[in-house]
Amino acid sequence: MKNTTQPSRGIARSAATVGGAVLCSRILGLVREQIFAGMFGAGLAYDAFIVAFRIPNLLRDLFGEGALSAAFVTVFADYDTNRTKEETWRLASNVLCFFAIALSLLSLAGIYLAGPIVSLLAPDFDLIAGKAELTEKLTMIMLPFLVLISLSAVIMGILNTKGHFFIPALASSFFNLGSIIGGVSLAVILPKYGQPAIIGMAFGTLFGGMLQLGIQLPSLKKTGFTFLPHIRLSDPGLTRILKLMIPATIGLSATQINIFINTNFASSCAEGSVSWLNYAFRLVQLPIGLFGVALSIAMLPVLARHSANKDVVAMKDTLVSSLNMVFCLTLPATAGLILLSEPIIRLIFEHGAFTPSDTLATASTLSFYAIGLFAYSANKVLVPAFYALDKTRYPVIASFLAILCNIAIINLTIDRFQHLAIAFSTSCTMLLNFVFLTTVLYFKMEGFAIRPLMRTFVKILTATVIMSCLLFWGSRFSNAWLTGTLFEQLVANVLLILSAALLYVFVLSFFKVQELTDIITKFRDRLGR
Repeated sequence: MKNTTQPSRGIARSAATVGGAVLCSRILGLVREQIFAGMFGAGLAYDAFIVAFRIPNLLRDLFGEGALSAAFVTVFADYDTNRTKEETWRLASNVLCFFAIALSLLSLAGIYLAGPIVSLLAPDFDLIAGKAELTEKLTMIMLPFLVLISLSAVIMGILNTKGHFFIPALASSFFNLGSIIGGVSLAVILPKYGQPAIIGMAFGTLFGGMLQLGIQLPSLKKTGFTFLPHIRLSDPGLTRILKLMIPATIGLSATQINIFINTNFASSCAEGSVSWLNYAFRLVQLPIGLFGVALSIAMLPVLARHSANKDVVAMKDTLVSSLNMVFCLTLPATAGLILLSEPIIRLIFEHGAFTPSDTLATASTLSFYAIGLFAYSANKVLVPAFYALDKTRYPVIASFLAILCNIAIINLTIDRFQHLAIAFSTSCTMLLNFVFLTTVLYFKMEGFAIRPLMRTFVKILTATVIMSCLLFWGSRFSNAWLTGTLFEQLVANVLLILSAALLYVFVLSFFKVQELTDIITKFRDRLGR
């Protein structure tokens, strides 16, 4: 088999570029969540906002980091490799026009059906005066976000295929920035006119979506893109994209569909449960975005080109190196989030309306979500490999199995563990998904380098255990600072995380893990520029 150094370095380079931009976005996302926590805590208003944003956010995750981008990049890369420039740009224009119209109609339908949708997602909100009505109003405001994020996803796919990763990944930072500036401004103004402050945050979401789309347009122009307004439903390229999207959407949406199910269950739990689950899941999404999504975005165009060139060996090398990098980055993140869940939540969120009891509830939730972190990130890498091989039915099967397992686990545990049952079930389904997808992919690719993959995994796991011992004893030794003033908490958390990271890197360096070397080399190169 070929040496995996070259594909791993190429993907590490692109993933580092994407990861840096995603880091900026996730930090701004945490700032946004801090603002929500300080202004609204974990109560009625924020519960309503979370449920209202479920539909556009579902499609944001699917389209921005999933089915539309993946299907479009697969076909667009084929056109870019094997067709003329005119045919390639005509396909891009057709896709942009089609989804702009289709999702505008879908948004209008959602606005009209906002009441039934809210009742379906959170039936128990009707038991609390005004909660269902507020959720319905917020849903109607935020649904047009679907159009903005979908167009942004197509443009991101064009730029990624052309080798431009930084600006598309940075675009989500402008979403968070717009949400913060626009949302907070309106949240201050609207109560003077008799409207709840949370309404302002909903309009801020739309403003953020406009910025996310707009920031990519100058880069799109530099690629030589020429927009040709037209819709041709019989276009073979559009047909291929839609055919890829249908199973890919289901395959990539297991977690999102489960979130819908989880929302329904959470609405029947104690007041604030929806908020606790959301705050915890937001923190888990930080490493997922940095590692899983960044690697998936960087890997997808590479896989698409290998597939177009019928280079199966290169596809195997790319997959193995990507999985090694996922394990290398997410296993220590999993341990850190579990062992430092309470100090991290206290430091980030325990301000204003967010109480110490909210901290305890959210920290417990975070620990259960973190169990499935590495599997969630790995699935982001595995699923694109299936539709690069045109084997899209297997992620569909996996998603249905995950949904059934999720419902079964929650029903068995929710009476005793309440909202914690939902977080635990989500992690279990991601782990089952990972095992299923890895096994099937191994046979469909007629094998890949499983022994080197397992050797690297054992080395990473050993390093993670050693690092965890440091975090366990270090957190107990520094407990007074971890529960002290804001400054003391910040210093203690930073020192613990940095010392653990250095120990982890040292152990992996001792074990000579190639992917770590590639990642470090890439970041050194970027710092030296």
